[in-house]
Amino acid sequence: MQRIAIYDTTLRDGCQAEGVAFSVEDKLRVARRLDDIGVAYIEGGWPNETNPRDREFFQRAADTDWHNARIAAFGSTRRGNTSAEDDTQLRDLIASYAPVITIFGKTWDFHATEVLRVTLDENIKMIADSVACLKQHAEEVIFDAEHFFDGYKADAEFAMDCLAAAVRAGADALVLCDTNGGSLPTEVHDLVAAVRAEFDTTLGIHCHNDSGLAVANTIAAVAAGCTHAQGTVNGYGERAGNANLCVLIPTLELKLGAECLPAGKLVDLTDLSRFTSEIANLPHDNRMPYVGDSAFAHKGGMHVNAVLKVPASFEHIEPETVGNERRILVSDYSGSSTIVYKLRKIWDDMERDDPVVSAVLARVKELEKGGYEFEAAEASFELLARRIKEGLTAPFDMHGYSVTVHKSDQDALPYSEATVKVAVGDREVHTAGEGTGPVDALDNALRKALTELFPKLAQLSLTDYKVRVLRADEGTAAAVRVLIQTSDGEEDWGTVGVHENIIEASWQAAIDSLMYGLLKNGE
Repeated sequence: MQRIAIYDTTLRDGCQAEGVAFSVEDKLRVARRLDDIGVAYIEGGWPNETNPRDREFFQRAADTDWHNARIAAFGSTRRGNTSAEDDTQLRDLIASYAPVITIFGKTWDFHATEVLRVTLDENIKMIADSVACLKQHAEEVIFDAEHFFDGYKADAEFAMDCLAAAVRAGADALVLCDTNGGSLPTEVHDLVAAVRAEFDTTLGIHCHNDSGLAVANTIAAVAAGCTHAQGTVNGYGERAGNANLCVLIPTLELKLGAECLPAGKLVDLTDLSRFTSEIANLPHDNRMPYVGDSAFAHKGGMHVNAVLKVPASFEHIEPETVGNERRILVSDYSGSSTIVYKLRKIWDDMERDDPVVSAVLARVKELEKGGYEFEAAEASFELLARRIKEGLTAPFDMHGYSVTVHKSDQDALPYSEATVKVAVGDREVHTAGEGTGPVDALDNALRKALTELFPKLAQLSLTDYKVRVLRADEGTAAAVRVLIQTSDGEEDWGTVGVHENIIEASWQAAIDSLMYGLLKNGE
């Protein structure tokens, strides 16, 4: 079985997509999911002096135990006519302490002379000097041959000389990049084969999707000898995006028999895709192959009749293989597979015919119609299931809240104040909190009130807060979905709330957050 090392660049290339902006916490959360699913490399970003967010990511990543993936820092070759040792960008890469450093260099003569404004000989020296310098500090150095396919077609000798310089300097892998995304699979296959015939080094492929062929080109490259494949979750990336790992990985594993992830991890792919969409605060693409809600959805006529008899009649794989589920839209049939899978994470002896499965499924479907989404709100899902199976109730009663926003004049900064009433048994606490915004004030007041009754809540902190308008065409009357991320220093969890009033949606998510914190700590 051929082993393909999956190199994820969602946290760098994916962040270059229009509408995608990850915080440091977002990056760490996505990185942990990628590590859990078993990708070989996670490219964390470009840790140069003008990018404090990525520098912080690498600082925190260095203190994190990664089980499957190696963290990679990304940058470019040294500047023209500057020594590698004096290049600040290379020094920043070294200072990231990432075990893997990936640098890109120009392999298209046009880019060398017209963009970098250096001679072809200087461009080759820039590649060699940079790789050699980084090899003294990093465990592994990967060379991304930028614009390789266009460069080879323009001047094959120069493009190959660039690769040779990287190999002589000690590069551990050569990654051939279709940077403009304009190549065809037949071209990619033939040029990769030509490189394979010249170099015994690990070959990789990095494709952009400007022609809608990024996945196809990557598969063609693997067929020609690449054993390292780069891409992003959901295909996020600049312009039309990058090779979509959520399509590429199952195609390589299920169609070509390659090994991309550890055994048993492919089933987590749909969850990873939806989780990343939620963290990116973007709608999940329902029509995405393999992992979209519509990927195995059947509606009406002979298709439904055939699928109910023999699923393979209209499905190229079993949806559960990638963690998805079959949906029969006419009869609203099925959905239990995903519920059983999730419930077994709470109760490992849960059986498909347990009445709890159908009850949870019905409740989830009811809530999802109203705008709830549980992919990044696992804590809210667990609380829902425990309420149904165990009759879980809150250890406190909420007697209401009030939130006010103050602004004294045109130039003054607004501030918020919230009051809450909570009770445990006969004891009632009525307290207030302030914050930079109404949700912050409400969260502070709620924690202040409950910490007096449940001291362990003092360990909890709100680490992220996201709002999505569910129906933009309804204007200010539209319902919103609020996603809250909470941490106790050891574990993170997500909770969700939905309402036309953003404060009420936030309240729902905050209550679930504290409920899960108490449940986790045995209170």
